[in-house]
Amino acid sequence: MGVSKEQVESALRSKLTPSHIEVIDTSGGCGASFKVEIVSEQFEGKRLLERHRMVNGALAEEMKDIHALSITKAMTPDQWKKLQESETSQPAA
Repeated sequence: MGVSKEQVESALRSKLTPSHIEVIDTSGGCGASFKVEIVSEQFEGKRLLERHRMVNGALAEEMKDIHALSITKAMTPDQWKKLQESETSQPAA
């Protein structure tokens, strides 16, 4: 039995209080594989590896049923803001 996208999102919201979160089920609906993009103030002063460990820790119970978790972004609000600004300031190709 897999995990739902909503379960993953709920666990991350309750433990990391993100200002932005996107969870994508990449398993075709069986709930075994997810991509996560998350922005949280709790990542301030943490290295990328520590941030990934925090995400994995927040999903400890869910990870028992998840086969693959890809954390595509784990950023602070400042990093996220700068990324958004750089993406909107680039001219279309």
